[in-house]
Amino acid sequence: MPPTLASLVHHSALKLTVRAGEDRLDVPVRWAHVSELADPVPYMEGGELLLITALKLDAEDPEAMRRYVRRLVGAGVVGLGFAVGVNYEEIPKALVDAAEEEDLPLLEVPRRTPFLAISKAVSAAIAADQYRAVTAGFAAQRELTKQALTGGPEGLLTALASQVNGWAALYDASGAVVATAPEWAGRRAARLTADVERLRERPAPASSVVGGPEHEDRVELHTLGTGRRPRAALAVGTAAAPGTAERYAVHSAIALLTLTTERSRSLHAAEQRVGAAVLRMLLAGEPDHARAVAGDLYGELLDAPFRVMVAEAAPVSAARVVDAGARVALATASTAVLAATSESGGDPLGALAEVVESAAARAGEAVLVVPEGEGEAARVVVLAADGGAAVAACAEYAAALEAARAGAAPEAPGAAEDELVIGLSAPAGPIAAAAAYKQAEQAVSVARRRGRVCVEHEQLAAGSVLPLLADDAVKAFADGLLRALHEHDATGRGDLVASLRAWLSRHGQWDAAAADLGVHRHTLRYRMRRVEEILGRSLDDADVRMELWLALKATSAE
Repeated sequence: MPPTLASLVHHSALKLTVRAGEDRLDVPVRWAHVSELADPVPYMEGGELLLITALKLDAEDPEAMRRYVRRLVGAGVVGLGFAVGVNYEEIPKALVDAAEEEDLPLLEVPRRTPFLAISKAVSAAIAADQYRAVTAGFAAQRELTKQALTGGPEGLLTALASQVNGWAALYDASGAVVATAPEWAGRRAARLTADVERLRERPAPASSVVGGPEHEDRVELHTLGTGRRPRAALAVGTAAAPGTAERYAVHSAIALLTLTTERSRSLHAAEQRVGAAVLRMLLAGEPDHARAVAGDLYGELLDAPFRVMVAEAAPVSAARVVDAGARVALATASTAVLAATSESGGDPLGALAEVVESAAARAGEAVLVVPEGEGEAARVVVLAADGGAAVAACAEYAAALEAARAGAAPEAPGAAEDELVIGLSAPAGPIAAAAAYKQAEQAVSVARRRGRVCVEHEQLAAGSVLPLLADDAVKAFADGLLRALHEHDATGRGDLVASLRAWLSRHGQWDAAAADLGVHRHTLRYRMRRVEEILGRSLDDADVRMELWLALKATSAE
């Protein structure tokens, strides 16, 4: 504790006597200052014990003393020491009355006690308090380091909460609460998610204080990590502002958790390299070697059906702005989804990886995330348990982006952004990993053509081939193939296109097709010969019939 007026009064060598303000002696003293100025206020910072002999004061004038004392109280002076036996044999009544009116502690300093002795006593007490704080801070640092090494982040938070006589919470990169100490602080920490998200939007390192009438305590928030964007956050709740020792403990915890975070990033990079090797072996048809390399890290992922996910960032011709409707849709997405988008700094592949990995970590699942390529060729390949949290998080993220695109409007021409496209394979095992990877690539290609965020391969297999004909390249082929027939019909010389459609739909059955058209079968035969002559192709060729049928379907779908 810093020195107080009470500790100075009880100091046996100083022999101080209290003449006013007896109920204010527990106020801390920041310094002892000597000034004989009639107005020393410009030189005060607050918290001082002012020592005077009243050399330049009319200490017997009640009104002058009232003004003098009021100025001192307004400047934050915590006490007034008056030396008797110098200019006055005793403290003038006018000064005593003024001090009592303002409840300012007034101490009588005997002739034999020099002001220097009081200054030394205050200075020594302040130095001792600082030494105790530093010593306690080093002890706290040792304890926190021990807990970080033996108990991990949870043990460190427990030690920190004990050191500050409050509570502590750790948040991950998505803004979700990872751990709290004590356990009862979990609900309190969860209510600060929005404050943590706002803090993470600022360049690291950043900190803020949350408090006010709506809060039951004072909470400090600190970002963790050495990168441009924070990787985690720490919350420390206390009843009042931390002292020097508590501040040492908080700063030590920040350093240790930052070190842990950076170490985790290095381990994560190493895990990604192992994951890349496992993926290469699976795609090369070497599941046994892949299992051996995966070990405990990814082994459980290969013991159950998994899905292969391939994601790419597809450039679009114009940027888009999310309108109010899209914002409402996005607001329904989880906090983890939105936080990952912010965390990635606009990188859609990084945001997806963040979402998938965070979901898997919270569910205790193994997930393999492998970045591939660079620049425009960059993609992310993911192996995740079928029906697990990682696949569900991917679907939620894709739904949020779909909602945003549905409510987006074109911005200024010439702007551009990358839009995420995801392909998801059917459930597979290690032996069929290469086939699953091919399925995911096919699904990505379809997603890009359809303007979708995510397409599952199972949806393609269960659906119809007709939606695929909406591709611009297919339409262009169909228009070119049938153009001559349309030009012929435009002259009014026959309905060759309708006749061809009816004949193909009836699998070449002349009577049935002619009945559908309401013409004689010989007329239909004549029209089909004209089709062959105009196109220069034989309708006896099954490939020709297939191409013509798909062309007719593609043009009718416009």
